[in-house]
Amino acid sequence: MEKKYILTKRAGIYGIIGNIFLLMIKAMVGFISHSQAMIADSFNSAGDIFASLMTFIGNKIASVPNDKDHNLGHGKAEYIFSMFISISMIFVASKLLYDSVVTLFLGSKLQFSWFLVAVCIVTILTKLILFLYTKHAQSQSSNILLEANMKDHKNDCIVTTFTLFSILLTLADIYWFDGIVGIGISIWICYTGITIFIESYNVLMDISVDDKTKDLILDIAHSYKEIKTVEDIVSTPVGSKYLVFLTIGLDGNMTTFESHELADNLEKNVNGLDQIYKTIVHVNPI
Repeated sequence: MEKKYILTKRAGIYGIIGNIFLLMIKAMVGFISHSQAMIADSFNSAGDIFASLMTFIGNKIASVPNDKDHNLGHGKAEYIFSMFISISMIFVASKLLYDSVVTLFLGSKLQFSWFLVAVCIVTILTKLILFLYTKHAQSQSSNILLEANMKDHKNDCIVTTFTLFSILLTLADIYWFDGIVGIGISIWICYTGITIFIESYNVLMDISVDDKTKDLILDIAHSYKEIKTVEDIVSTPVGSKYLVFLTIGLDGNMTTFESHELADNLEKNVNGLDQIYKTIVHVNPI
């Protein structure tokens, strides 16, 4: 099994365990203290559990090697499950936004409690540890599921910090900030969900390789003096990487063996790029 799949599996498991723990303490303290921001934060943790579970399942499917029915492997499972995560986030955010707006206009029943403060601090520390671990894993192996989890953990640190502010402000009889924070959390979850949805949608709709990687491919091709023209570059996503079809023009007087040998070497060089899964070179005689 590739290193990235092992790292993603661990990140998913640690995320599930950490978020179940946070959900339990946030929900319990949030409902007891009537903190809309903390309740919103607990729903966010529930969404995080689902996201970590989808990460685990999606990674498990994506790690299955290619077979006769799936010649290019199962890499797109990462994006299918990322889309599930995004839809659930948008749904949860909509419900939380409604509840927070009602709280803002009807008034907050938040009561200051040192338990709320303690939960916020524990949440920030837990999420910071998960963020640092996932960031380390992401630095070793690129994976959209790892990237999504890393951003989610970082965002949760920021969100819970604002929740902590809303709790501390009740000491000065400022209660409206609780509803504002709940709205902010809802909007942030929705924005993150939409971003993940768009990225997953683009890959599932076979978006082409980015311009930077395309330029690197051209640089490699132009390094061969025998290549007269690069007529076409077509690409399609395969998991987090790309399958590339490259059409080049060679001297028509070259032997079949020479042209195929050059094409094979070009394929190997392009395959060395981080973003490339496999390269197929087509030769046209000029």
